[in-house]
Amino acid sequence: MFKKNRLLILLTLSLSIFISGCSLPGLSGPSKSTIAVGTLGTSESQIMGNIVRQLIEHHTDLQVEMVNNLGSSIVQHKAMVNEDVDITATRYTGTDLAGALGMEPVKDPEKALEIVQREFEERFNQTWFDSYGFANSYAFTVTRELAEEENLNTVSDLEPLVSDLKLGVDNSWLKRKGDGYGGFVKEYGFEFGETYPMQIGLVYQAAANGKMDVVLAYTTDGRIKAFDLKVLEDDKHFFPPYDTSLVARNEVLKEHPELKEILQKLSGTISTEKMQEMNYKADGEMKEPSIIAKEFLEEHHYFE
Repeated sequence: MFKKNRLLILLTLSLSIFISGCSLPGLSGPSKSTIAVGTLGTSESQIMGNIVRQLIEHHTDLQVEMVNNLGSSIVQHKAMVNEDVDITATRYTGTDLAGALGMEPVKDPEKALEIVQREFEERFNQTWFDSYGFANSYAFTVTRELAEEENLNTVSDLEPLVSDLKLGVDNSWLKRKGDGYGGFVKEYGFEFGETYPMQIGLVYQAAANGKMDVVLAYTTDGRIKAFDLKVLEDDKHFFPPYDTSLVARNEVLKEHPELKEILQKLSGTISTEKMQEMNYKADGEMKEPSIIAKEFLEEHHYFE
């Protein structure tokens, strides 16, 4: 009886180990040959994430797992710190200066980049790469018709009309510290007649339909061109720079040293106009970000 029970116990243990795989090497935990790339929910972030993915897979034997739709810059930063993500595809100097670093805005783009590169290395053991070449900054925009009718070229040109203007902005900007609405009023010295918090994707259509007179847009958004909106010059340089880069964990770059050279191929290769064009393909023509990414890389022969 003892032998039978002992045999039964051994068989049960063997079966449970086989099913769970928990005690067998190589069957648990993430593979070291897989790189996790995180993106925000925007078309821009997902296009850039797919460019990073396809570039890595083209030049190496590594597999790339996409972690899409991270809710905010803080969420993607935490994902990096927690090592849930190895690379984040779109990080913006102005956003992370205030957010991840808790520092004051810096108006000079080169200085802002220098600070985030140094601080991310020292605080988080992460490499902030040089800019892709484009900046996704805030910008006040109006219809071409209104701009011509009122001779609007700069943000200051709005002041004589401002009490009668309706401003549409994304929900977070009105209460944002530093470069939010309160800071804007202090810098420019005027307030809009009415402000309407909206989802960022709706502001362009609202301007085009005449429901809003002025909307706060992003400079790389393809809908600026699609709806024939005019970007007004930020003549008091209120908005900090939002130059865009990828960020990678240093442990991953050390484990796969070939990655750094490959990822640097993207630095300085994408203008704001080019990013605007790619964003419009996604948001206006409803093209898949992965296809847009592939077309871009093929156009540049994968930077070989």
